[in-house]
Amino acid sequence: MKNEVEENTETGLGRRHWLTAGLGLAAGLSGAWFAWQKFKPQGVLDTAVQNFWLQEFERPEGGTLRLSSMRGKPLLVNFWATWCPPCIDELPLIDAFYMANKSKSIQVLGLAVDQPSMVRRFLSQKPLSFDVGLAGFNGTEIGKTLGNVESVLPFSVIFDAKGRLLAEKKGRLEKNDLDAWLHKVI
Repeated sequence: MKNEVEENTETGLGRRHWLTAGLGLAAGLSGAWFAWQKFKPQGVLDTAVQNFWLQEFERPEGGTLRLSSMRGKPLLVNFWATWCPPCIDELPLIDAFYMANKSKSIQVLGLAVDQPSMVRRFLSQKPLSFDVGLAGFNGTEIGKTLGNVESVLPFSVIFDAKGRLLAEKKGRLEKNDLDAWLHKVI
């Protein structure tokens, strides 16, 4: 009778060891899978970012703004429109951020998703210190490729000096958003 009890105990211990090893293996594979999901190449988003840097926009004051000329330094891009109250509300904050950080090689670009005549009229009354590009309604499509699938305005993104997209924000920017983004690029 004692042999049978010892045998059952050994079998039970063996099963527990296999069960524990199996659970450990499953946990390790799950961790590896989640890490892969977090750090895997972005594919479509990477292509969208590469295409973003190929864009050119008319400037409100005339001439062409080539995004390729802005590579090599961190860049905050804000999609806005004159008919968007939260967009207009945040422009002074973004302008102040630009003025405070341009000596740190931070660039800011406002992409106006609006009619050129409306943007020119707005800027004649409330000039901005940072670059503005006339994206027109094509700006909505560009924003979608960068993660704004709902086409929310305002919409902002920040790129590091290597041209990689670091963060995005749908809706109005706050000072703490800009401060956090600044720490990511400096």
